[in-house]
Amino acid sequence: MADETAQIETAPAAEQIDNEAGALVTTNSEVAPPTGKKVVKKIIRKKRRPARVQVDPDTISSEPPPQTGTIYNIYYNKWAGGDKDQLVQTKSKGRCNVAKDSGYTEADGTTGSYFCLMFARGLCSRGPSCSKLHRIPGVFDIVPPNVDCFGRDKFSGYRDDMGGVGSFMRQNRTIYIGRIHVTDDIEEVVARHFAEWGQIERTRVLNSRGVAFVTYTNEANAEFAKEAMAHQSLDHDEILNVRWATADPNPMAQAREARRIEEQAAEAVRRALPAEFIAEIEGKDPEARKRRKIESSYGLEGYEAPDEVHFARGAQAVNPHGRQELELEYQEPLAIEDGPVPEANEQMLEAPVPAPRESGGILSGNTIAALNKAKISIAAKPKTASSGPLVAYDSGSDDE
Repeated sequence: MADETAQIETAPAAEQIDNEAGALVTTNSEVAPPTGKKVVKKIIRKKRRPARVQVDPDTISSEPPPQTGTIYNIYYNKWAGGDKDQLVQTKSKGRCNVAKDSGYTEADGTTGSYFCLMFARGLCSRGPSCSKLHRIPGVFDIVPPNVDCFGRDKFSGYRDDMGGVGSFMRQNRTIYIGRIHVTDDIEEVVARHFAEWGQIERTRVLNSRGVAFVTYTNEANAEFAKEAMAHQSLDHDEILNVRWATADPNPMAQAREARRIEEQAAEAVRRALPAEFIAEIEGKDPEARKRRKIESSYGLEGYEAPDEVHFARGAQAVNPHGRQELELEYQEPLAIEDGPVPEANEQMLEAPVPAPRESGGILSGNTIAALNKAKISIAAKPKTASSGPLVAYDSGSDDE
């Protein structure tokens, strides 16, 4: 933390932002009476804190996993045949606390950095020297669709147990939470624990089964929450089973998802088009409406052309702007300069116009006239002199 004192004559601003540190500091917004004296105010600027080390590096052991089979898979880092041990889940050794653990790392200065998986699980031992981001994903964190927010490659389909990284074939923002201790305030408990990892769009709890479905507004937040709350507990000693949710077969949910996709597409189109064009379409600019009414009248009082006529494009378009590109083809080429015409050009200009093509013939009149004027001389090929005794040799002779 660093404290700085500054002298300010007036206090017009209520909030000041430190561009370098990125911290927001609130100051007093009351304006002092005009006494002619300088007002001395104390501004406290807080620098961004470094990421906290969640686990002591000395306590981390790099022991190989216990042998539960005869074949070791180096890709999944486990033994074949050890899936039966997953039925007995153990509680996670750490848990991420965003308010205490988040901070800047070396990845903040690198564009396109991913989020730290061990930070989400509460087991990162590198702190500010970590090469990944130690914070929750935001709206402006764009991640490629073939990887998750941690940089792990996705697959074309989900696993049978709906666990793992996920699939890139569908944008899934809903996670499944099982093995919840059922209480009267279960909805409040689930919303309080899972709202820490991002903005929640919808929460559905099945009290009779101890199951909840949480939908985030951003897919990256759902990926982060799935890893952060895996093998964790809520207000009791339960061990949560967090998986990806399957597609909701409810027609209302499918219609809601389709409407959300349409809104995203409309927002993308709205950002790509000019602001004045959007204002004209939505009717927010009254002057644009007046201009449109005058332009679409085409000199006829009381007439307003419909959109199909006003925005038509082609050679027969009523709007002059709709046939501008086509009119360029019929314009004569412009002269480069007005100077004396050379004699060669005068001869070309005074040359007679060739006769048009006669109908009914294969060749045009121009082609026939060119063939008649052409003088073709056929030169005989000179005979090569024979050399050697094999000139009069005949392999089919009877005298052989």
